[in-house]
Amino acid sequence: MPDPTFTGAAVPATDGGALSAEDNKLVTLARSARARVAAVEGAAVRDQDGRTYNGATVSLPSLSVTALQLAVALAVSSGATTIEAAAVVTEASELDGAGHAAVRDLATHAPIHVAAPDATLLGTVSV
Repeated sequence: MPDPTFTGAAVPATDGGALSAEDNKLVTLARSARARVAAVEGAAVRDQDGRTYNGATVSLPSLSVTALQLAVALAVSSGATTIEAAAVVTEASELDGAGHAAVRDLATHAPIHVAAPDATLLGTVSV
């Protein structure tokens, strides 16, 4: 089976609005996942029941998973069927395509908040 290629998603500039407390929690969880293992990225998602899952980028010789893919996989393996919202903490200027696609597999319009390592909101991808 061919390896799928996903293109990144541009992160629209923030409108200056504040995130909800629930979405701020996602950013905090993503930051902690990233910091815990000094990963390139950290991510967190919230499912239809309000449960949260977080993960960090994994890069091994035999396995590479983005932080957002891992957070979605953890949610799905715990029974989640929908993602309400997601957050990624990264230094990149673009949301990785594979993580974006993983969220879109479960929710076509869930907001994906992209934040800098200092928790500054860079923007939100909603499509």
